[in-house]
Amino acid sequence: MSFTPEFLSGRQIREKFLQFFEARQHQRLPSASLVPEDPTVLLTIAGMLPFKPIFLGQRERDYPRATSSQKCIRTNDIENVGRTARHHTFFEMLGNFSFGDYFKPEAIAWGWELMTQVYGLPPERLIVSVFREDDEAFEIWHQNIGIPKHRIQRMGEEDNFWKSGPTGPCGPCSEIYYDFHPELGDDHIDLEDDSRFIELYNLVFMQFNRDSDGSLTPLQNKNIDTGMGLERMAQVLQTVPNNYETDLIFPIIKRAAEIAQIDYDKADDKTQVSLKVIGDHVRAVVHLIADGVRASNIGRGYVLRRLIRRVVRHGRLIGIEGPFISQVAETAIEVSEAAYTNLRERQGVIETELAREEAQFLKTLERGEKLLGEILASNPEQISGEDAFTLYDTYGFPLELTQEIAEEQGLGVDVDGFEVEMERQRDRARAAHETIDLTVQGSLDELAEQLHPTSFLGYTDNQANAQVTAVLVEGHRVESAEAGETVQVILDRTPFYAESGGQIGDRGYLSGETLVVRIEDVKKEGDIFIHFGRIERGTLNLGDTVTAQIDRACRRRAQANHSATHLLQAALKQLVDDSVSQAGSLVAFDRLRFDFNCPRALSPEEVQQVEDLVNTWIAEAHGAQVAEMPLEEAKGKGAVAMFGEKYADVVRVIDFPGVSMELCGGTHVSNTAEIGAFKIISESGISSGVRRIEAVSGPAVLDYLNSRDGVVKELCDRFKVKPEEVGDRVTSLQEELKAAQKQLAALNGELAIAKSDQLLSEAEAVGDFKILVANLGSADSKALQTAAERLQQKLGDAAVVLGGIPSEGKVSLVAAFSPGVNQKGVQAGKFIGGIAKLCGGGGGGRPNLAQAGGRDASQLPAALEAAKSQLVEALS
Repeated sequence: MSFTPEFLSGRQIREKFLQFFEARQHQRLPSASLVPEDPTVLLTIAGMLPFKPIFLGQRERDYPRATSSQKCIRTNDIENVGRTARHHTFFEMLGNFSFGDYFKPEAIAWGWELMTQVYGLPPERLIVSVFREDDEAFEIWHQNIGIPKHRIQRMGEEDNFWKSGPTGPCGPCSEIYYDFHPELGDDHIDLEDDSRFIELYNLVFMQFNRDSDGSLTPLQNKNIDTGMGLERMAQVLQTVPNNYETDLIFPIIKRAAEIAQIDYDKADDKTQVSLKVIGDHVRAVVHLIADGVRASNIGRGYVLRRLIRRVVRHGRLIGIEGPFISQVAETAIEVSEAAYTNLRERQGVIETELAREEAQFLKTLERGEKLLGEILASNPEQISGEDAFTLYDTYGFPLELTQEIAEEQGLGVDVDGFEVEMERQRDRARAAHETIDLTVQGSLDELAEQLHPTSFLGYTDNQANAQVTAVLVEGHRVESAEAGETVQVILDRTPFYAESGGQIGDRGYLSGETLVVRIEDVKKEGDIFIHFGRIERGTLNLGDTVTAQIDRACRRRAQANHSATHLLQAALKQLVDDSVSQAGSLVAFDRLRFDFNCPRALSPEEVQQVEDLVNTWIAEAHGAQVAEMPLEEAKGKGAVAMFGEKYADVVRVIDFPGVSMELCGGTHVSNTAEIGAFKIISESGISSGVRRIEAVSGPAVLDYLNSRDGVVKELCDRFKVKPEEVGDRVTSLQEELKAAQKQLAALNGELAIAKSDQLLSEAEAVGDFKILVANLGSADSKALQTAAERLQQKLGDAAVVLGGIPSEGKVSLVAAFSPGVNQKGVQAGKFIGGIAKLCGGGGGGRPNLAQAGGRDASQLPAALEAAKSQLVEALS
């Protein structure tokens, strides 16, 4: 029953799938971004995710059928990557979808035709599963397709009933499996045996809605959602033992092996696992960065950072010491660029981000080694599972490395405790990824569905009469609210700007004949504007007509700051780097903040040049032109869009001709001259590759300068100098302090040397060696080192250990050993580290000279006594 399929490349498999369904009136769609539009999902984890609003009935379908090859990221089983044949973080899901059009008969028939006629898989090697209660699907497979009943497996809800969450759209599914070993016969078919069977194609029949009580109601429109793993089909058609050795991933693995100077075919299992992890993860991070994700410690940025760190760690495990990811990434781009052209377009950004993260993590590893040293010093029995997991998860230390270092110190590692922490992390990951929640709707979402959208008048009007359509107190709808109560108010129309695009919501008042409501903030939920405030006088009733009036002074300040951020971005692009792009912003009434992607800090000169250019544009009085136009037209005119942001088909464009043109829904000045002035307060880094400028504009510049002027006046009074002399006076004081500190350190050193010379007579002879162990009082570590080296040289073949208490509660220890002592097997680094533990500390160094520290000064005498007895025993 041998079978050799026709070899198809990953690219050919993808294209044949899409062409097959295109020929059956499916609209071919490009892969959506890995950054989903759906805010309830961190990353795109399934082929159906881009169609979620259609399945929910929230968006009208543009076509009844669709097909796509969707790139996906999942990290819930990250520890299995490289260890099994088919677990990945990044994968491609080939899918065909029906939105209330065709259903089970067509989906099943086309799935079978695709498998047997397009990909040429023998029917006798295919087995299908159905939900145990889905007699309809069973009969279609048996009667229409002709599959014997014993090759149709009925399975339970856990395996063959798809659901989005506890409630919402759901339905039975049917899966097509490939049999690697049909010679084993049909007597004991176990689809859980992944050494024999591989699931290739999953057909979901989305036909029910599950209510909160668990009951199932048929959907008005029955949908089809399918998924075929590209990598799995490539494994079958390319006759390789696992997904990693397909042409989709193996070239990346080979490049990593070349860098490590390893022959993959001859490598042991452990090395092959590391190479597979590198191949999988590099593919994932290249696509994540291309889709706009930046490494950080939260959200999808943390997913990216964790994957990069795992690549570095596995590179070290196979002997790669220096930076290497960018070299492997080049191969990953080559493998996928035909299908995903944005990879080559974004290559510069990808390489920059990878190089920066890799360099940063190599430094982090050094800090991890330091932490491990502290852990070893504070725990003389074993390293706890929690500490081992912290080293693994935060600093990238493999458990094996922690065990190796601990063993050198005679310690063990609580592996069971480590596994407990690891399983907890897996549970958290599974909880976050195993379902796509199609039913996450809060009370405000429900309210948004019930009410008409709020009409926003704020681009032209500062005041308007409006009707109260909803009043909420503590999140609950009420008919009325009294003076003193905090309320959320929804109006049918409003001049208040709602927080969006970094600009905070307007302040102001709602008023009536006897009513005053102070509004402190405004936010949007869907298409309704929610006004947050407090009733200062009167009663607010549902249905009231009120006058909504914004605080014009606050609005003017916000407008100035928002327009200033546009000028700031334009100046950064012109003077620093045209590739600078916005990573976030805050437009408040008193200040502005602009975050931007940039791999380096700006020099003081660049910061001043940027500030000067913005102020030049302000003085030149550029008028604003505001227009709405189709998105593609705006981009064609050069309008700057925030990378990764989702825009409507028609967008609002703010254009200061010759200076800046951006897509923006915020409020702005009509002329740059209205901004008045612009002042940068600070430029700093907030995360790897992301810089932040904080600034003020308009009246806030005067507030800022007055505040700084007050500080300067106070310094002038204290130092008795003129304002222009303050800097020189501070420098003079710093130099005086530095000189005093140097003098003190020199005196301490001289004192330690003087004391040490007196100690020569106290050295004891032990065999052919001399031993000297002493307490030098308040001497610091530098003085102790100078004294210890001097004493060892004068004593010849000797071991010298000195201790001191340089500050309250702190202990310093130094060991200086001659080569002869080292030849006896006594190493200064290991020796002094063990002694420091007695003082609640740790340390280490070279075999001939090492330092250590401790936190319990009361134990110094006992530690020195232990050092002496151990040296006597070792050198006798």
